[in-house]
This record gives sequence, structure tokens and C-alpha cells, in this order.
Amino acid sequence: MAEIDSSIIGERIREARERANFSQKELGQRTNLERTIVNKIESGTRKVTALELSDIAAAIGVRMSTFFAEPLPALVSHRSSQGLDTAESQIDSLLARLAEDVEFIASLGLKESGIGSAEKLPDEPFSLPNSATEAEELAKTARQLMGLPFDEPIVDLTTSVASIGLLAFSRNIGTDTADAGTVLLRKGGVSLINSSMKIGRRRLALAHELGHYLVADDYTVDWRVAGAQAHTSANESKIERFARALLLPKAAIVRFWNESFEKFGERDTAIRLGNQFRVDMGTLATRLRELGIVASDVEARIRRTRTTKADIIELDLHVPLEELSETSVPKPFALAVVGLVRDERISRDRALELLQGTFDETDLPAPRERRPEEIWNFVS
Repeated sequence: MAEIDSSIIGERIREARERANFSQKELGQRTNLERTIVNKIESGTRKVTALELSDIAAAIGVRMSTFFAEPLPALVSHRSSQGLDTAESQIDSLLARLAEDVEFIASLGLKESGIGSAEKLPDEPFSLPNSATEAEELAKTARQLMGLPFDEPIVDLTTSVASIGLLAFSRNIGTDTADAGTVLLRKGGVSLINSSMKIGRRRLALAHELGHYLVADDYTVDWRVAGAQAHTSANESKIERFARALLLPKAAIVRFWNESFEKFGERDTAIRLGNQFRVDMGTLATRLRELGIVASDVEARIRRTRTTKADIIELDLHVPLEELSETSVPKPFALAVVGLVRDERISRDRALELLQGTFDETDLPAPRERRPEEIWNFVS
């Protein structure tokens, strides 16, 4: 690890400023520093004070620790491929922040973070599936690693992927940006799912990111899961096949369709199947077609099917709790943060920041009541 001096801090400030798409003049205006001072700080010829560094971090939208911590290799590689002077997209910035948060928790040695679960994976990453058969086999292997049955719905996908070291967060970042992204950590990985999508698409996006994680893609941003991107990229198409196989295991889908079709008909069987396995109709239609269960005309009709409130009542459908909705953090991560607060290893304000608004002050463990004589522990 390189010794942190003024030159290294200055270089990291410059890189963060350029990723935020600020000029030196703009950063100076936001921090009440002359442009020439910003230039000297970035070149390392003038030391930056703690207060100035705090202001710079706030202006750019990063934490002060960003300038001192060794950056993740996956982030360095991605930024180098984009060009270090390229402004980061919204999802890139959020992924970097989440990776920093999880690395911070992991640095404290807490098993609750879920990062240690990455040890369940083999030393060598899995190969990208090059055929439908290989995609199906990788999906079975993934279920086995997560301790899931081969032929049942995955009830809580977020918890399941966390069991093998992939921590999935969600945030509504709008409909005109990426669906999801994943970055590999030194151990484990972090995914961000755009919660502007409906539940079926969110789960498909996370299953897709799990595929990238298993084949050890350092850094991925997926703009249209099950859309144009998957159709135009051979690798994305292979990962997409894996994601469908993971959520809709072949044996279970064939059995469900054959047992229900004569009794319920095409539309109601599709609705019941999509509800039970928590997938959208587009994903289900594609899966049924690729397994040879339905013809192309039936696939098109299922794709256009919409579940109504009447369907929920008449078909007695289960309405599960939302997953990856709005802003969410994975349970192991939340558990680790709460534990740090309880042990008084981080401040309550820091905890609330890490938990991204999913907790408020009253949700955290109550401060420990101290005995008067404990003051002597802090007196030398």
C-alpha cells in the first residue's frame, strides 16, 4: 500500500472532481477556494487542510475516506477503461459509494456483513455459459450454492444471493437510466437494482447481476435487462438465459404448465405461474417459448397479459411483500450496521447514513446507560 502524501491526495481529488464533471474553477466556487489554490492542492504542491478536504468531499459528493482508502481494483479498471476524465453516471457514483460502505463494514471484521459468505464460491470463477445447456447447469449450481431446492420458487432472492457474498441494494434512480449494476469487491460483490421497475423486472435484474458475479465480471452496468442490450450482446444473452433458468427452473415450469393448463387455460395458468415464481409476463413468455412449452403465437399473447385485481381475487393469488422496492439495503448489511451501533463502534449519525434512510433514529438500538464510575475509564 502506497504511503498517503499530498501528491496522492491531490491526484485523488483531481480524479474525483473530473468524475463529478467539475472544473477547478467550479470546485473552487463551491468550496470558497481560489482556482489557483485548487490547482496547487491537486498537484500536491500545497497541503490541503482537514476542513478544506471536508468541504471538497461535500462539494463533489464523496466521503473524506475516499481520498485515503486504496480504491477497489474493479473500480480502478472500470474508470481507466472509461477514461479518468470521464464524468461518472448516476449508477456509477452510487455503486462506488455502496462498494465503499460495504468495504468499510468488512474492514471491521463483521461476519454479519455477508462478505464472508463469498467463501462458499470456488476459488476459480465459473465460465460464461456458451450454450443453453450450460446456462441451465449454471443456474442449478447457483441454487445449490445458495442452499435452494432445484424446482421451487426463490421466495427471497436478495437474501439468497447474500448467502454467497453478493449484497443487493436498491434505489429508485428513474426510468431513463440503467436497470442494474454490479462491482466485485476484494471479497464478494455489490449490486444496485433500479427500483423504478416492477417487482418481476427487479428480480430478473438481480438474477442477471448474480450471473455476472458468478463469472467474476469485475464491473457491469446493465441498461436494459431483457431488452435491447441482451439482444445485441452475445454475452448478455447468455447471462439472461441463466437468469431465466434460475428464476424459472425447467422441471418445475414444465410440470406446473402441464398440470394447470387443462384446468385453468392459457391465460390463467400463465398468471398463476408468474405469481408463484414472481416473474413478469415477458420473462415468463420467453422462458416458456425457449423450453418448447408454447409456440410463438402463445408467447406473444402471454407477453401482453396483465394481472388485474379481479385475477388476484378470483384466482386467490398470493401477494408477497415487495422486494427491492424504493431504497433498500440487504439484511446482513443492516444487521452489521446495527451491531456496530450497539457496540458503540460507529456513531448513530454514521449508521443512519449507511442505512440510507431505511432506518430513523428510533429504529436504532437505544444508547447504553452508563454508570457514573465509568468516567474513570477515560481519565489517564
